[in-house]
Amino acid sequence: MNNNRSWSNYGRHVHLLKRIRSIGIVFFAILLAGVSIFIISQVGSNIRKQRQDLKHMWDNNDYERVYDITKELLKEYPVDYFLLTINGFAAFKMGDSQIDSQNELKYINESIFSLRKAIIQKDAKKDKNLGYIYYVLGKAYSHKGVEYADLAVKYLEMADRLSCDASDIPEYLGPAYADLHDYRSSVAAFAKLISPGKQPSDKLLIAIARSYMAMEEFNTAQGYLQRCIETSPDSMSVIISRIMLAEIYMYFNDLDSAEKQYLTILNDSGENAQVRYQLGELYSQKGDTTRARSEWRMAYRQDPSHAGARERLNI
Repeated sequence: MNNNRSWSNYGRHVHLLKRIRSIGIVFFAILLAGVSIFIISQVGSNIRKQRQDLKHMWDNNDYERVYDITKELLKEYPVDYFLLTINGFAAFKMGDSQIDSQNELKYINESIFSLRKAIIQKDAKKDKNLGYIYYVLGKAYSHKGVEYADLAVKYLEMADRLSCDASDIPEYLGPAYADLHDYRSSVAAFAKLISPGKQPSDKLLIAIARSYMAMEEFNTAQGYLQRCIETSPDSMSVIISRIMLAEIYMYFNDLDSAEKQYLTILNDSGENAQVRYQLGELYSQKGDTTRARSEWRMAYRQDPSHAGARERLNI
């Protein structure tokens, strides 16, 4: 009898211990979950603050600081869509502001790497600003030169299709199309930059003229060059336009009109090695070799490294 009571007491004791252990486990689990939630919320809060700080720096044009901070954060979060995107934008801004071409290329390559990596993230498909990523990526490729013109066109066209709010897309598309020898598309892109009642830039007028010359539509090209000559306050733009205009006259064998353009440059702007060299070519075409060699010698004196003049003078 007493033995049965002892076993009963023992059983109740064991049952009580099990309940206490179960309650302890549940309490510990709840505590652990609470700590985890607290830690996660703190981490999330820190990340949100970091992103707010980065946006604030970006809005204040502090691109270098944004670039430095995101570069460090990407070591910890290498596939974070937001960090990759803003790092790519900041790297492009840094590259675009460089004077040294090597430094420029370094930042541009980093921009391309980050933005290409951002695009493959799942979040990119939901981002309403994806067009702007394509836009910056296309501009970045345009900085890399003729060899990357196809990629510049690809991403700039994608940005345009997504209605990216960037008015200078045609300004980058025009030269990229020309680099691909798609001069008709080049002219169409440039034409979007011409607003009624607004004077186009010298650079734009000359670029359009070049594309029309490449298509051998010389009359149209001549009109844009004349417009630049008549309206530009920049002497260098006028010189370039007159040289191109002289090339058109030379093409049609109108040597007198071409000579007039070259002499006008010399009279208005002073000595110019390239103009002297072209005059030599013109006089050579006329059969006046003495005068031609005189012009080539003057070109060489102006610029001893002028390849054309050196070749003509056998130097």
